[in-house]
Amino acid sequence: MNGLMMDQPLLISTLLRHAERHHGTQEVVSRRVEGDIHRCTYVELAARSRRMARAMAALGVAAGQRVGTLAWNGYRHLELYYAVSGSGAVLHTLNPRLHADQLAWIADHAEDQVLCFDKTFLPLVESVAQRLTTVRHFVLMVDHDHMPASTAIPGLLCYEDLIDGQADDGFEWPAFDENTASSLCYTSGTTGHPKGVLYSHRSTVLHTFASALPDALNLGARDVILPVVPMFHVNAWGLPYSACMVGAKLVLPGPGLGGKSLHELFETEGVTLSAGVPTVWQGLLAHVQSQGLTFSTMRRTVIGGSACPPAMMEAFEDTHGVQVIHAWGMTELSPIGTVGILKGHQQDLPREQRRTIQAKQGRGVFGIDMKIVGDDGEELPWDGRASGELLVRGAWVVDRYLKADHDGQPGPLVHRNGQGWFPTGDVATVDADGFMQITDRAKDVIKSGGEWIGSIDLENIAMAHPAVAMAACIAARHPKWDERPLLVVVRKPDASLERDELLAFFEGKIAKWWTPDDVVFVDAIPLGATGKMLKNRLREQHGGHLLHKD
Repeated sequence: MNGLMMDQPLLISTLLRHAERHHGTQEVVSRRVEGDIHRCTYVELAARSRRMARAMAALGVAAGQRVGTLAWNGYRHLELYYAVSGSGAVLHTLNPRLHADQLAWIADHAEDQVLCFDKTFLPLVESVAQRLTTVRHFVLMVDHDHMPASTAIPGLLCYEDLIDGQADDGFEWPAFDENTASSLCYTSGTTGHPKGVLYSHRSTVLHTFASALPDALNLGARDVILPVVPMFHVNAWGLPYSACMVGAKLVLPGPGLGGKSLHELFETEGVTLSAGVPTVWQGLLAHVQSQGLTFSTMRRTVIGGSACPPAMMEAFEDTHGVQVIHAWGMTELSPIGTVGILKGHQQDLPREQRRTIQAKQGRGVFGIDMKIVGDDGEELPWDGRASGELLVRGAWVVDRYLKADHDGQPGPLVHRNGQGWFPTGDVATVDADGFMQITDRAKDVIKSGGEWIGSIDLENIAMAHPAVAMAACIAARHPKWDERPLLVVVRKPDASLERDELLAFFEGKIAKWWTPDDVVFVDAIPLGATGKMLKNRLREQHGGHLLHKD
């Protein structure tokens, strides 16, 4: 017998409709590319989104077709989040930090019909426009007064002119199957071509529910949320959706991601929660420390993308009273998989024990299941010691990539052995309380004399040294042990640090045989488009470094 309940599809447009109806006066604050601060309410945002939906239809965008964006975190980008997906088309957020060749390949592979972009990226778009075979319309996200006098893009359209040309009267968001595609994001593609992850309305709304839960990001109408994580990267970890769901004030930083700009927004807008990758927080903490500043309203920061160094966690929590919420996820997971919120019985543990737990990537939120397996594919125990490949499954985990090639057919299932588990490529442990800890990427582990060494632990220790700005650990060739750990280190400005001093810093913190064999000091460590260290590049540059036999 079926349940006797209303059947209403889970659609992205319902999030905006809820925000407009129940939190209509709540603000969305944006630092614009133009340099000023823009303020609007959810009522105004919803009205402009409906008009943009009509404008896209007038441009010939049909259901299922892709609309690309190259834009910072701002209100116009947010309008496109809802206008495109809400009308049944697919929002494709492009990463402007990618190389132009890769950007052109992705836009063509996705078959983008329209490309909307901030003025910052006008030179980039001009350089690739003639190579984009499917894009029919280019839209510059400015008002008429900020349109360039001339450009290499013929027929360039003005975003605000498109909105001004449409009325809001009588528009209703269409209803359709909740499994309809809503948005598209490509993996970073550090090896080979990037892969397209196509999210559905259902998967996105379920992810939004889960991310707002108390044991996830704990979001509510009292919060002021500033996503530093870009809206062009996995939908800013879902925060543009969850802010509407809970009615939180949303603060969008635009291109100003430096420590000074961010701290000013935190203080002037009363930000309570922010989210970003460790490299961004390094800049913020350095600014705050050098200027003797504090955080008057911020109480929680979500750190993901790569492991949060313990020294960073201590700086936020001990010096500034800001709770660090460690999280882990992937583009293929929409992206949230685990969140590091302590359980009740862990709250009163001694400080060092709590920090050890908090340093882990966290426990699965409802909707995500996970397991670790050995080389034989058999599941390993959750004892905090056994280490194996991490597999996940859930309602917002990728089933297959967009398409195998330009033939338009979906790619093959990504499951491990057809069993419904997605192989993350991460190596991890899980403890008895369900807290998962990434010990390495499968391709980054160091196998020394048949024994595994986790590079992340060594990087965290190096990062705790006061003279180290950034550190990466890779495998280098060794005549006896096959591979041994090599540290690649960037010193802080004006800091003095030599090899032996840094290696001595490891004494007593790890097993002696884990200690790196050598240190290479560099001016910079290459970062990918999402802020992660490119270890494949470091292995190309330094992996041939022959360590001494001992």
